Amino acid sequence: MPTKMRVPYSYLDRQFANVDDYLDDVRGLVQSGDFTLGRPLTEFEERFAAMCKLPYAVGVGSGTDALILALKAAGVEHGDEVITSPNTFIATVGAIAMAGARPVFVDSTEGYTIDPSLIEAAITPKTKAIMPVHYSGNVARMDEIAAIAERHGLIIVEDACQSISAERDGKPVGWWGAAAGFSLHPLKNLNVWGDGGVVVTRSAEMRDKLRLLRNHGLVNRDEVVIFGHNSRLDTLQAVIGNRLIAQTPFITETRIANAARYDEAFADIPEIRVPRREPGVKHVYHLYMLRVERRDELLAHLNENGVEAKVHYPIPVHLQPAAAYLGYRAGNFPVAEEDGRVLLSLPAHQHLTPEEIGYVIEQVRAFYNG
Repeated sequence: MPTKMRVPYSYLDRQFANVDDYLDDVRGLVQSGDFTLGRPLTEFEERFAAMCKLPYAVGVGSGTDALILALKAAGVEHGDEVITSPNTFIATVGAIAMAGARPVFVDSTEGYTIDPSLIEAAITPKTKAIMPVHYSGNVARMDEIAAIAERHGLIIVEDACQSISAERDGKPVGWWGAAAGFSLHPLKNLNVWGDGGVVVTRSAEMRDKLRLLRNHGLVNRDEVVIFGHNSRLDTLQAVIGNRLIAQTPFITETRIANAARYDEAFADIPEIRVPRREPGVKHVYHLYMLRVERRDELLAHLNENGVEAKVHYPIPVHLQPAAAYLGYRAGNFPVAEEDGRVLLSLPAHQHLTPEEIGYVIEQVRAFYNG
């Protein structure tokens, strides 16, 4: 048995071990006084849009706000229905509800994303939009979803909060929708020092509406053309984002390499199901998740031996108390419900050493071999 080692799930202490350069940037911002919708925010939006291969990006207060404002800017209103998956973080569904719409669920695929073959059965006369979630950093089957949306005259707003730099067939997330929302939460692949979000779009009209919605609807200091929100990405966070955005390729490729090492190591363990990795998909592994037998026992074993594994998320959204009014029951979405029982997330971040990855593998194999 290897010597016990601590393998952290969070990497923030390592990422910011040398904080002086960041503080120098912050000092410059403080001296400028350019705190609200400042020049660093404009720079970050331009760089983020270029990274996503799309013309426009609008910084907002959080990933959740990115989804809410994108839905609103796309024309989703009270009484509309928006189709999404219950296998997601609660913010996806909360954003639909906060936009005034009713969430409608469709089950998942093996790759944790919405199953396009089930979408059309969920469409009603009230359906206004589809919100596919690129869950865990995988990319939903967007060509199929886009074809369904076109046939039925529906809007697509992509939940890309976990999938910065992910692609399908060379197209980046955000490519298919009217807009896509991203999160800059501290544990996302591209992060800042608190909450933050970005909406990307190819539409100048959508960009302009998002800029209004995030800033009270103000067209200038004295005139309000629509009632909006206060959801600006703080210039301070944009300063941090501008320093970190250049690291995104390294972060992405390192996570992909770590995931590939795990995939290979666990492929021969019958109690573990490594999802099939689709050709043409650049999965960026915000979460590295496996379907495992005796999940809770394995989780306890790993935690006891220093590996900070986690569960995302044990209760699917349709079974949460907040969703009771939607009328769903256990058994409605069997794939999502099974995933709540068997999915386990392992540390796979860019600051892990090869030795730490090896230790995680040894501990998982020791549990099943034992």
